[in-house]
Amino acid sequence: CRQIVMRGSMLLPFWVNGGVRAALEQSMNKKINIGILLSVSGTNMDAIIKACEDGTINGEVVFAGSDNPDAKGLEKAGKKGIPSFVVNYSDIIREFKNNPDKSTLPADFDLADIRSKQSFFKETADSDKVAFFLKTRAIAEARLLENMKPYPFDLLVLAGFMRNLTPYFIDRVNTVPGKPKIMNIHPALLPAFPGTDGYGDTFRYGSKVG
Repeated sequence: CRQIVMRGSMLLPFWVNGGVRAALEQSMNKKINIGILLSVSGTNMDAIIKACEDGTINGEVVFAGSDNPDAKGLEKAGKKGIPSFVVNYSDIIREFKNNPDKSTLPADFDLADIRSKQSFFKETADSDKVAFFLKTRAIAEARLLENMKPYPFDLLVLAGFMRNLTPYFIDRVNTVPGKPKIMNIHPALLPAFPGTDGYGDTFRYGSKVG
């Protein structure tokens, strides 16, 4: 999904929701700050940076964050002078598994509240498994939010970010009702269209809603 906007007129994919669509349309008149989260090569980030540079998107990438210290996208961001950071999910999960009592949960974390909002697990799922997942993700997500804080942004793009974000994170980014700030770019549209060309498969199938 590299063609987010086209010069002169806005061309948005049909799966972009109203709030994000409004943020992108806003970029036609007002320069927007864009944050990026990625996990691997940063190919989608490259496309966004290029679109900002050539004026297709009236915006600027203000940071690139990753869960993977070896992500090539971080190096690419550095070459462009874009601030970057890493929150190593694997280390956080490992540390929590080995020493849960020594792991510090965010002060504002409410397990019951987050569990009631999440859609990863069914109500019948093992409580310990659910708690482990939500607690470790909240620790990681709190660190993401802390690292993002110095860089105010209008739009956060998940450009190949291979981690599920829980309501803990989403509620602290999407703070204005009806105006979400998160856009997910991913080659698969699960569960119907897995694989590396989910968007193309969607169009070829003839789907009207994505």
